[in-house]
Amino acid sequence: MTGETMIAAALLLAAPVAAQTTPPPPADIAATGARAAENAVRQAGDAFGSTVGREVIGIYNQMNVRGFSPIAAGNVRIDGLYFDPVVPPSTRVSRTTTIRVGLSALGSPFPAPTGLVDFGFRRPGSTAAGSALLLADAWGTLNAEVDAVLPASDTLSFGLGASVRLENGLDKTREDSFGGTLIARWTPAPGVTLIPFASLLHQTLDDHRLTFQTATEFLPPLLPRRQRFGPDWVNGSGFDANIGVLADWQLAPQWQLRAGLFRSSRHRDRQMTNLVRGLQPDRTGTQRVIVDPRLAFAAVSGEVRLTRQIDDGPRRHQIHVAVRGRSGDRRFGGSDTLELGPVQIDTPSRVPEPPFRFSAQQFDDVKQITGGIAYEGRWLGVGELAAGLQWTDYKKRIDLPAGGVQATDARLLLYNVTLAANLSDRLVVYAGTVNGLEESGVAPGNAINRNEALPAITTRQFDAGLRFALTDQIKLVAGVFDISKPYFNLDAAGRFDVLGDVVNRGVEASIAGPITPSLSIVAGGVWLWPKVTAPGAVPGRIGERPVGAIGQRFELSADWRPGFAAGLSFDARLAYRSSETATVSNSVAVPARTIIDLGGRYRFKLAGNNALLRVQLSNVFDVEGYDLRGAGAYGPIPGRLAQAYVTIDF
Repeated sequence: MTGETMIAAALLLAAPVAAQTTPPPPADIAATGARAAENAVRQAGDAFGSTVGREVIGIYNQMNVRGFSPIAAGNVRIDGLYFDPVVPPSTRVSRTTTIRVGLSALGSPFPAPTGLVDFGFRRPGSTAAGSALLLADAWGTLNAEVDAVLPASDTLSFGLGASVRLENGLDKTREDSFGGTLIARWTPAPGVTLIPFASLLHQTLDDHRLTFQTATEFLPPLLPRRQRFGPDWVNGSGFDANIGVLADWQLAPQWQLRAGLFRSSRHRDRQMTNLVRGLQPDRTGTQRVIVDPRLAFAAVSGEVRLTRQIDDGPRRHQIHVAVRGRSGDRRFGGSDTLELGPVQIDTPSRVPEPPFRFSAQQFDDVKQITGGIAYEGRWLGVGELAAGLQWTDYKKRIDLPAGGVQATDARLLLYNVTLAANLSDRLVVYAGTVNGLEESGVAPGNAINRNEALPAITTRQFDAGLRFALTDQIKLVAGVFDISKPYFNLDAAGRFDVLGDVVNRGVEASIAGPITPSLSIVAGGVWLWPKVTAPGAVPGRIGERPVGAIGQRFELSADWRPGFAAGLSFDARLAYRSSETATVSNSVAVPARTIIDLGGRYRFKLAGNNALLRVQLSNVFDVEGYDLRGAGAYGPIPGRLAQAYVTIDF
């Protein structure tokens, strides 16, 4: 059945449901059997970044918080427990994602300077339920998702999930995948819960998008969007997996033991980087394809945390003792570089596939163990105090293909302190500091050391701010921050390495909540003043702003439920971003842009079950622009796209 036929059938059987004025909590929204109620605007507590099902909102995301990437830094949690992802969990495993910065990080023991990405785990309930989703878009993408909860007994239930996605991308590249998830929730004794899970994704086809590098430091001409450049053999395939177990044990009324053990992995049978280099204003350049042999990345991580809670009238104290660990290994390198000759970017490449000549690969492994103790105190109507100490032992080894080992060791004492004070019933102020040992990610595809794991770095953050309740439901949150890290980017030889240090100073603000029973908004902005220092650098070689720096970013989202049509709502999103620094020297910047998205929902009954028709039009005015993919490396941004999907709960 096509997407259009499915939508038509749904409308013929549809009966509208009354508009909902008081939305359920996010955990219920994200549950299997309640997906028709997913609405990030209605459920967001602030504008700093959250995901509910397919709905994403906020000025920050998993890859960009206060100018840095918490995913690359390794600051990831599953239900609050430490997790080192090679690949993030799928929506079959995690239905909610929350970016925790500032005040929202209170309540998360052992915060991190780049902020936290906390994936809310999908826990099968005790009642049978199911949800199905079918999606189609104007580019030809088709997507199907099915989830179910199947209780086996009073103490055992299962969560099942499956997905198929046939994606046609903005440049007509294809990405076909199918996946499956199995989750079990077992309560062998009162107060004890075990939740093992396995989530697998098989990418049967992954066309690799083209990246454009200019001949010198200038902004390239506008890039083609709806064009598959090729050659056709530039694609790959592989498997992603997340497997693990969560455990909760209420030892006594005031004692809780939580634990999580996870294995995250990615295997690629073949992977390629498709480049047009030396791009000229006349739209000509040369094509290079870098082909990797089989790649494998895997990480085992986890945490055991014991919590003691002490209630003392209006005061509540919590003491956490935790041990975290991770062990990761990677096989990479050995690539073959193919020069395919001159190209004109409006004419697809049809070069036949040559034989590949791979060389010896590199191996690296990292091991880290961290022990910590943290205190959280809450005094009703007065304030909160959070403090922690951690001792971490970090080791990384890289086996070089020519022989020898490159070693990185670090042993550090880490700390965090945050104090929040209730100045009135409506006003809370806070201030805090934290340092950390964070990962730097891997070198990008346009670097000569592509895919190489970068060394761990010492980071620190100071932040302060306030939360003011404009009404009982509308909250204003504002803060300032100062974060410092080593600065990695391309050096003069094209190697991705440490160039100096970067300090990101900024101001962030958010306002969220229902303006009226029918209108909810989420609005936020961040003003960023980053500065790079590189003592000894050649004058003009390294600018004062890091590559990828965006000075201002604002977002406004609204959801309106008109009183004249039960079950119907409309939504809009306006996102503005200022210019983005595109080169190490700062001589080129991606221009500022504003994107507007529009959408609508129709909630109805289908054969007695809750259902939702969702229609969206993204980039309404078909704004053109550049997606920065590294220093001096560009791709096009998506143009106007219409999509629709139907969700049914049963």
